Amino acid sequence: MAQVVEPAISRDLNDLFARLPILEWASWWDLTIRRWEGEGLPVGLDRQGIYRYFGMDVNYQDWIAPHKWRCPQPALHGAPVVQTADEYEALRPLLYPKTGPLIDVARWEDWARRQRKDGDILWFTLEGFFWYPRTLMGIEPHLYAFYDQPELMHRMNEDLVAFNLRVIDEICAICRPDFMTFAEVLSYNNGPMLSEEQFDEFLLPSYQHVVPRLKGYGVRVIVDSDGNITKPAPWFDRAGIEGILPLERQAGVDLNILRERHPKQLYVGAFDKMVMHHGEAALRAEFERLMPVARQGGFVISVDHQTPPAVSLEDYRLFLRLFNEYAMQV
Repeated sequence: MAQVVEPAISRDLNDLFARLPILEWASWWDLTIRRWEGEGLPVGLDRQGIYRYFGMDVNYQDWIAPHKWRCPQPALHGAPVVQTADEYEALRPLLYPKTGPLIDVARWEDWARRQRKDGDILWFTLEGFFWYPRTLMGIEPHLYAFYDQPELMHRMNEDLVAFNLRVIDEICAICRPDFMTFAEVLSYNNGPMLSEEQFDEFLLPSYQHVVPRLKGYGVRVIVDSDGNITKPAPWFDRAGIEGILPLERQAGVDLNILRERHPKQLYVGAFDKMVMHHGEAALRAEFERLMPVARQGGFVISVDHQTPPAVSLEDYRLFLRLFNEYAMQV
């Protein structure tokens, strides 16, 4: 394991601020930004520039995935890249470089300086062990593969474990990120797309290899799954995962029920994006729904996915004004 470089300040998100962080983990739809630019947002700001424009807490995210390495892309969203074990073996040399860094070292060194100097939040995303096989096999074939090609599924995730461990060591040789996420999206609005038994067979062993490495570096471990994650929440506990985002309200996720059942889990998100253009009363009601858990700690309020284009620039300014007001009530 590489030697981690500790930041100059405490980086526990529970203690980082004397208030709640004003954090957008998922940023905004591109159509939302185009609308706002027509309503007065300066044109051409990058993600961090928009954070600074609005006076929000600045965060930097890096998503490091094997299939970005010269790998063929699916013909359309959800289509397969490989369909057989032989096709996967032929593709493997393009997925997992054997030499050279897996991360942009200069980028991370710059971010580490910003973390030490300005307190900016750093995090990264690794592809999870449900998500990654799906990106290669396609959405529908992946679900059949739990039954038809289990050996191939295990092979893919064994390779992903080795890749992810290399990424973790490279990042943590530069700095200690504040948290990380595993991209999974293993639920839809009615619950998980796999059984607990399938989770235990196909995902749990991989998490048990990777999560201890992250915790050894002091990185908080969060899973990113859309949909209703109420049922699989205890599965993540068993995998050593510390928290969940984004807690989508439209999928029926109830933050207060989750906290009651899992008092030690960390949460990010939960603010219902569908109320953001309905005025001050609706916004206040949503903040009031979330504040009891926020006051307990271990929960960072954020929009429960990307802010949609129905939200005007003035709507968002009102949201942030109220957010700053409630952020001091902890």
